[in-house]
Amino acid sequence: MTKSGIIGGILAALCVGGAAGAFAVAWRPAIAAIDPPKPQSFDTSLVKRGRELAAIGNCGDCHTARGGKSFAGGVPVPTPFGTIFSTNVTPDPETGIGRWSEAAFRRAMRSGVDRDGQHLYPTFPYDHFTNVSDEDDAALYAFLMTREPVRAPARQNQLAFPLDHRVLVAGWKLLFLHRGTYRPDSTKSAEWNRGAYLVEGLAHCGACHTPRNALGAERTSASFAGGDVDNWHAYPINAQSPSPVPWNKEALFAYLRDGSHPDHGTARGPMAQVVGNLSEVAASDVQAIASYMADMFGAPTPDRKRQGEAALAQAKSAPAPASRANAPGGSIYAAACATCHESGRPPPYGGINLGLSTAIAGPDPRNLANIVLSGVRSVEGERSPIMPGFAASMSDAQVAALLNFLRSRFSNQPPWAGVERTVEEARRADTTFLQTLAGPRHAAAEASQRDKP
Repeated sequence: MTKSGIIGGILAALCVGGAAGAFAVAWRPAIAAIDPPKPQSFDTSLVKRGRELAAIGNCGDCHTARGGKSFAGGVPVPTPFGTIFSTNVTPDPETGIGRWSEAAFRRAMRSGVDRDGQHLYPTFPYDHFTNVSDEDDAALYAFLMTREPVRAPARQNQLAFPLDHRVLVAGWKLLFLHRGTYRPDSTKSAEWNRGAYLVEGLAHCGACHTPRNALGAERTSASFAGGDVDNWHAYPINAQSPSPVPWNKEALFAYLRDGSHPDHGTARGPMAQVVGNLSEVAASDVQAIASYMADMFGAPTPDRKRQGEAALAQAKSAPAPASRANAPGGSIYAAACATCHESGRPPPYGGINLGLSTAIAGPDPRNLANIVLSGVRSVEGERSPIMPGFAASMSDAQVAALLNFLRSRFSNQPPWAGVERTVEEARRADTTFLQTLAGPRHAAAEASQRDKP
């Protein structure tokens, strides 16, 4: 599931035509309940594989509320149509999926229909999960059915009429749910095809990094062209990327595996959760994802390559003189930022080179505002980047002045518009909990359950 998932609206339902026809499309039978299977009934290796797949799918973060029990649901997912809450996917027999058969689980993954026959809102990204294989669905099922059961009744979604009627989702599916869209490409390597399978399926990268239409579905004509999630901008991960230095396969692997790269900065916001999970899976799968995504970025044009080389050369030279037009922001930068960001020291005691920051070179200031206000918390037990937040010590006007200064000093892009309003919105959004990775990198979560059901 993705936090930026969007439900279809009533306009999609109107496309279903005729009451009888709509009922035929919308109705799905219930699948019989089962007695909760015993954890010992699942093969240990299958459970272990399911754990890695759940990490690739970011399942734990989307189904674990802040301060709540693992996989017990309750995470609010804001959409333009209202707020939807993630569900309990622990094996609790009453409030979770304990009485779901593997067939019921697979139907939810492929068709977005729960055991009782109700349509699921596509904040659960079954438009991607429909590409997951039977074998991987079985491993995910084994993993979830061996978690600790948690009694956690579903929270009531906050949707206005008629969007609170799930029958309308059937119309959305007619328009936008296309099964079996993943096809291996025989002209590509096995690694590339593995990456394509993961990116287009379980990892559902496009759910955040692809813009959506008025009905909340991904615009397939603009795949990976950038999207919005939880008051963050998910940058384009194709040739439209605003990164000062072009991405390549090696940089993508390091960033996805370690959460940072010297030429591209540190993963923050929802992406911090993603790389925190990817750090726990087989390196070969991360390498495959990097291989496929490098192909989506494409080889840089000669001009793009020269721009990247110039950015790297400038990053190694002395900082450019501060612009007098941004004197207030320059003073704030000198007092609060320069000590770390111009020290030349590696993390965690030195800051990234701001001349290589995509947040500063990006199309809007949202991500940079979030970082300045909330900071960057370290990963426990690791030499990871760290930065204090300035929400308590800077006013909105001061943060806006700093952002304007950083834009003019460390990028060759035009000034942003509406910076103060963006800062106000970022302060209200409270993105602090997304400012850190999910846990120590390269260490399996739930170690006590890692190798046994």
